[in-house]
Amino acid sequence: MFIEAQDTVWSDVLSELQAGKKTSHWMWFVFPQLAELGRSDMSQLYGLEDLNEATAYLAHDELKRRLIVAASLLLEHAGTDPVEILGAVDAQKLRSCMTLFAAVPDAPDMFRQVLEVHYAGQPCARTIEILSRA
Repeated sequence: MFIEAQDTVWSDVLSELQAGKKTSHWMWFVFPQLAELGRSDMSQLYGLEDLNEATAYLAHDELKRRLIVAASLLLEHAGTDPVEILGAVDAQKLRSCMTLFAAVPDAPDMFRQVLEVHYAGQPCARTIEILSRA
């Protein structure tokens, strides 16, 4: 499901992140967050249920590779407010996504780096709260 959705827009994702300006609609399936955080149909469709689903997502080689590539492109815009890159709502989704994947055991450090660079090291409090209830 994620691969199919990403395949339709992956070149746009790369060019928009390289340019530092998201202009199309792909956030849900490129930077997934916990389903409990979202309200829209797309948030529910592509939302992950828990840390186990996030772990399984990273166990998929292509999904992991793409998430790392997308995160690394964001790191190239250090010093730029993520709201300028993604818009206010999607900047919060990114924080939630990076918090979730940073919590996966043995996750690449890239996700913590995005939190450091773009959010002063502050994770998404709601994501942490939801994960702590599991």
